[in-house]
Amino acid sequence: MPMPDVTAAVTDYSESTKDGCFHCGTPVNSAAFTNDGKSFCCGGCLTVFELLTENGLTDFYKFGGAAGVRADSSSNLEDYGYLNDPVLRRQLVDFEDERETRVTFRVPSVHCIACVWLLENLFRLKPGIGYSRVNFTRKEVYITFENARVKLGEIAALLASLGYAPDLCLSDMDERPRNPVSRRLWMQLGVAGFAFGNIMLLSISSYLGLDSFSGPGLNRLFGYISLALALPTLVYSGADYWRAGWVALRGRMLTIDVPIALGISALAAWSTAQVLSGRGPGYFDSLAGLLFFLLCGKMFQQKTFDRLVFDRDYKSFFPLSIMRAGGQGEERIGLSQLAVGDRLLVRNGELIPADSRLLSGPAMIDYSFVTGESEPVAKATGGHIYAGGRQIGGAIEIETVRDVSQSYLTSLWNQETFSKKAQASLNSLTDQYSRRFTKIVLATAVAAGIFWYLREPARSLTSFVSVLIVACPCALALAAPFTLGTAQRVLGRRKVFLKNPSVIETLARVDTVVFDKTGTLTASGAGAIVFWGKPLSAEECSSIASLSRHSTHPYAVRIAESIGEEHPAHPVRSFSETAGCGIQGIVAGHDISIGSAAWLNSQNTLVKSPPPASGSIVYVAIDGTYRGCYTLSNALRPQAADLIRKLSENYDLALLSGDNEREREQFLELFGSAGHVHFNQSPLNKLNFIRQLQAPGKTVMMVGDGLNDAGALKQSDVGMAVVESMGAFSPASDVIMAASMVPRVHQILQFARSSVRVVRLSFAISAIYNVIGISIAARGMMSPVVCAILMPLSSITVVAFACGLTARLGHRIDFESTPHQVSNA
Repeated sequence: MPMPDVTAAVTDYSESTKDGCFHCGTPVNSAAFTNDGKSFCCGGCLTVFELLTENGLTDFYKFGGAAGVRADSSSNLEDYGYLNDPVLRRQLVDFEDERETRVTFRVPSVHCIACVWLLENLFRLKPGIGYSRVNFTRKEVYITFENARVKLGEIAALLASLGYAPDLCLSDMDERPRNPVSRRLWMQLGVAGFAFGNIMLLSISSYLGLDSFSGPGLNRLFGYISLALALPTLVYSGADYWRAGWVALRGRMLTIDVPIALGISALAAWSTAQVLSGRGPGYFDSLAGLLFFLLCGKMFQQKTFDRLVFDRDYKSFFPLSIMRAGGQGEERIGLSQLAVGDRLLVRNGELIPADSRLLSGPAMIDYSFVTGESEPVAKATGGHIYAGGRQIGGAIEIETVRDVSQSYLTSLWNQETFSKKAQASLNSLTDQYSRRFTKIVLATAVAAGIFWYLREPARSLTSFVSVLIVACPCALALAAPFTLGTAQRVLGRRKVFLKNPSVIETLARVDTVVFDKTGTLTASGAGAIVFWGKPLSAEECSSIASLSRHSTHPYAVRIAESIGEEHPAHPVRSFSETAGCGIQGIVAGHDISIGSAAWLNSQNTLVKSPPPASGSIVYVAIDGTYRGCYTLSNALRPQAADLIRKLSENYDLALLSGDNEREREQFLELFGSAGHVHFNQSPLNKLNFIRQLQAPGKTVMMVGDGLNDAGALKQSDVGMAVVESMGAFSPASDVIMAASMVPRVHQILQFARSSVRVVRLSFAISAIYNVIGISIAARGMMSPVVCAILMPLSSITVVAFACGLTARLGHRIDFESTPHQVSNA
């Protein structure tokens, strides 16, 4: 269902709820709890109201009266004091340092936009809380707080006092939490199904035209039994529709729950009046069947959505791998293979995938992905390192002490620090359509009811209820998330990982593609490496290789591989890496610098003129003295020339490289006269170039290695980071892609456009269904039960069409990995 429009919620909170608790809507049995003319069901709700009033949070009630959840007046700090135990605290929190802590609580009570608003304003209720965000679909709240001002137990007690008691099951902390909503939905479905079957059994004589054989007394008895069976169905199975409809009306909002609730009300009132007056058995079989099939549709939506969430979080839909050290050497493994006790090698710039203990260091951990603070934290051997930190400096060895949580790491990728400006999306268009659609449905139902009441009163109720029930914007609301979610899964299986499904929409609008050269269009590890200068000694080779192994840059990796494993590794001290410039460190008592000529010159190292060879050049200085340079010939990735040719037919192209201009002619020939080719570009130059392209309104996709291109990746409309080993984490990017998929960029963009077309086709199918269904229902030719069956069937049809066609398009496009060969264009 579409989320309510917050801007439409303008109800004056001073209006008291006459029939129930002003805060939660529970029936009030006494006037013991009142404040400012408002009644409350218990002291807990009264306390919450007073707390919100004192802290200027009465806007909460603008989302609709009775929008809160019933608070537990008995909860207090002592109930959650055990959470302050250091051992237990370590198990619960996601991150902590001397200043602040970040924790995730599951809060099953969250049910509407008002709950989200309140939980994201916790900082106004408790000094020391700095940040809180709600994941509505997972019913989780992420909270950051200051250790000096707030304790973990106080946070949990505050949530409980507001009616959002955290679900704490310590024995299952490492397992996927169960969703209590599913159990309740199954119970509601069971009650509705039981009533539906039995009322139909009692009504079988009416179906067969045998009423005269039953006698009036028996028919009246059957009517009362049907009423008794329908009441729990109406109250319990329809509870979600009653509550959602009531909250929407209180907030002066129109959602699809409003016509559904009105239809159920009309059908129930008419049937009850008929039974009590003795005029007939009513339509309780239709009422129970209506709720049963509506809940079937709701179950289908939840199960399908849960499957998408499950795939996203637990089927390796996160592109991080790590280097594991073992008895047989080093091996790169995926997160799903990581276990507690594994020893990992983490190099400069790589992410800590799980809570770990430092075995060898020293370590400088950058927690900016977690806290937003870029100040590195020093860790000594034996120190605890939290997941999400990034090593700054030389390679370190760690041992995992806690299972990896891919959903937690994914949340780092999605946090607001790296988000881009929100743009109009298919989902926002869906919400706008749904609101207008609800108004049209209500108007059509009233008009049909009045029309038939004047001409043929027997059809009046049937047409009114049928129009309300058969109308289904749900099918339209499901089209975008399920299509884009399926497209995300299709790409993920081919090692193209999207930050979220909405990236597909932006990919479909791209009209300009900008490439980095190194590690993107050129293949890492391909081509010859030659050293120019006085031959290096074995000791110098070992020092250069030792320093290079601490970096993930493609040039450093290639240099280390070219020297080989026969040279013993030396410890590296004072390692540093300057993006776009080079690396530096002290190895075996010597100061080694490897990087660009301009960077070494800035360190007062006189660099000689470059050798007469093509390719990228990496200069080497030892103890401030120039020793020579490596030339790395660059070979294009397989099918790179074909990729550029295909892209040039529909997109504007550009190349930005930090290397010298020795390969300009080669790439000018590759990109043609229409392409923009620029060399000697610093990270800032690349970022400014993207801005210049965006100024006239172009939608730009930047394809880079994620190391020197972080600024350009973040500035672009779509940032696509290319990684060789899937070990680099690029939070500024929207897409992380295996390097072998670079020749398929054209097909990825085509697939994105096709996926958006599938969404629009699904919109059309939903619109056709509603036009036909409503027109038939308005003529009184369709019973409410048939309408209730058609409503979930329309959702199933749209979801099956959207998911099936999108998956089919994914299979038709050749996404197979390219062979590991190179082309010297």
